[in-house]
Amino acid sequence: MKLLVTGGAGFIGSNFIHYWLRKYPKDKIVNLDALTYAGNLENLKDVESNPNYKFVKGDICDKDLVNELVKDVDVIVNFAAESHVDRSILDAENFVRTNVLGTYTLLEAAKNNGNKRFHHISTDEVFGHLGPNDPAFNELTPYEPRSPYSASKAASDHLVRAYFHTFGLPVTISNCSNNYGPFMFPEKIIPLFITNLMEGKKVPVYGDGMNVRDWLFVEDHCQAIDLILQKGKIGETYCIGGNSEKPNIEITKKIIELMGKSEDMIEYVKDRLGHDRRYAIDFSKIKNELGWEPQVSFEEGLKKTVEWYKNNESWWKNIKTGDYKEYYKKQYGK
Repeated sequence: MKLLVTGGAGFIGSNFIHYWLRKYPKDKIVNLDALTYAGNLENLKDVESNPNYKFVKGDICDKDLVNELVKDVDVIVNFAAESHVDRSILDAENFVRTNVLGTYTLLEAAKNNGNKRFHHISTDEVFGHLGPNDPAFNELTPYEPRSPYSASKAASDHLVRAYFHTFGLPVTISNCSNNYGPFMFPEKIIPLFITNLMEGKKVPVYGDGMNVRDWLFVEDHCQAIDLILQKGKIGETYCIGGNSEKPNIEITKKIIELMGKSEDMIEYVKDRLGHDRRYAIDFSKIKNELGWEPQVSFEEGLKKTVEWYKNNESWWKNIKTGDYKEYYKKQYGK
């Protein structure tokens, strides 16, 4: 099988490429990534010499390029997205362009080249937020996005479904909870706090620290996508959760404990605008239909993540200094 993985130089996409090439060494992967701030080819050093892997620098909004690449693949797995909520609050334009127009461009190419299999990676944030006692999100939860980021992802989900209903495009969608693990861009809470503590800096906790997220180890997510691609029902959506609801302050204190630091390193800061209080995912459908459930507990996954950042200091320091952007130039001479 030959896959086009979009956004494969990002956190989840690069983990997926590593996972897929390990599990299916005869398959071929083309990685299309624009290498915006979160795209980092250092994530893929280990596979860049693999003859079954090819990197293409490009934009999913580039109709001609996308069309050319889609012609030669069997499956499209769309990770490409602007995904940082804070950035979407500062400037929403890129989120609308990449997440909506980019998804449309990929769908058109899939439709026009023989109705290629299309899997779309989405987020639990499209469902809005939950109160402390509300039932978890599931596949039937109405959409109620509350940030420019989640609104743009909601729009892309609707487009994917429309191409299934209107054109019979063989699509599936997965809405996942917060991922964490190796190669996570260090402006997100878990790697930001780990790396700040390694640098002797305080960790900034929004508001009262009681915002709750469900955490999913990235390798578990990759396994779920694999199952959906192999056995998922066409036209269906699958919610993927980590069974690990945690308030931010609990995560903060656990990281501090694992790093051997003091809680004096916590700094409470002004809350994010429109900060959703709680997300949670009910993954009963994918468990019952496809037999998937998370294998890595939050405690185990967090330990693995802390160890990875400790052992890969040059990786995250290159991101914090901006030097990671030079890796592409050195490798490809552009």
